[in-house]
Amino acid sequence: MKVLILTHRIPFPQNGGYPIVVCNTIRGLLDLGHEVALFALNAKQHAHYPDESEESQALIDRIKYKLYPINIRISMYEAALNLFKNQAQYVDRFYNHGFDKMLAEELKAHQYDIVQFEGLFVAPYISTACKYSKAKLVYRSHNIEHQVWQRLAVQKGDPFKKWYLKLMASRIKKFELHQLNRFHAITVFTVQDQNTLLEHDIKPPINILPVGLAMDKYNPDYSKTEFPSLFFLGSLDWMPNREGIQWFLNTFYHDFMNGELTSRFYVAGNDIPEQFDDYEVMGKIYIQGEVDDALEFVNSKAIMIVPLLSSGGMRVKIVEGMAMEKCIISTSLGAEGINYTHGENILIANTREEFYNCMVKCIRDEDFCLQLGRNARKLVERVHDVKVVTDQLVAFYQQVLKD
Repeated sequence: MKVLILTHRIPFPQNGGYPIVVCNTIRGLLDLGHEVALFALNAKQHAHYPDESEESQALIDRIKYKLYPINIRISMYEAALNLFKNQAQYVDRFYNHGFDKMLAEELKAHQYDIVQFEGLFVAPYISTACKYSKAKLVYRSHNIEHQVWQRLAVQKGDPFKKWYLKLMASRIKKFELHQLNRFHAITVFTVQDQNTLLEHDIKPPINILPVGLAMDKYNPDYSKTEFPSLFFLGSLDWMPNREGIQWFLNTFYHDFMNGELTSRFYVAGNDIPEQFDDYEVMGKIYIQGEVDDALEFVNSKAIMIVPLLSSGGMRVKIVEGMAMEKCIISTSLGAEGINYTHGENILIANTREEFYNCMVKCIRDEDFCLQLGRNARKLVERVHDVKVVTDQLVAFYQQVLKD
């Protein structure tokens, strides 16, 4: 089987959910003997990618790989002008004529069985794929994008921000639902996302495929873990992450300051705004920014905090945390789609009081944290092993090719 994967960013290094999912999909397909090509947009703000690690280069050497630089920045003037247009500029900015031409030439020259679109930002290229290829077009939904914007709007108190987010959500929804009905098949990570699409009368078959991890990469070493310690890891250029960690820091800042929460709290990830430095308190709260090795960082800390208030899809960082046997405290929205059992392999907290009580319990009871982490690892081994997930994906491809 020949598969062409389209992405809106370079999936190297694997420092976030999107690149982890893409790269593990590629590895899984290659290991089963399928041919894979990857065409990636390279937005200027990600110009420091790709990384040059041996792991990434080894994967690149096994595939046909092309990247195309684009500029997705929007000026204040363009943003203001867009308010008077009925367009989803948030998505449209990823359309580039040069990349479209490169894709057309590839599809005219080579026959693919599957063209997989990784998320809404590469959906604008579906017309070219339809025109120049007989391949089955598969859409992987990393989030229901308009739903993320709707949930962000609900959280906002500022009337103008609420109005703007609702406007963007409405425009993205119109574009998203129209585009999804043009694909031959769709995959989602969670039953919640499947139900959302079915409620909107999406016609193509929708298959649920969980996040897959290469389990041999996740090797916890408790001798290097600081206990007690709390941590957050995530990219803050994604609005739900930024909103969630701001809520958490604002809510519990004084609890760390006055010593009621007797643990250090570490914040790490990409694109952390400078103003977050104001939260830093020596010996209590550490704003670390981007870390060289995400798994090494996760291993070094004990209790993972996932305070997502608006989101969708499945949070890969939670699945990775479970694979590393971490004790995790998450909102129910953050853990959406994971087949968890509260109190057995994760702790769910949706209010200040629930978060506080969970943190205090975990800080005081190391044995409880360790057992929760071990149970989490067992869940991931059973459901999220990339070998199992890739077998499911290939079976889905084969069914799509028959229809």
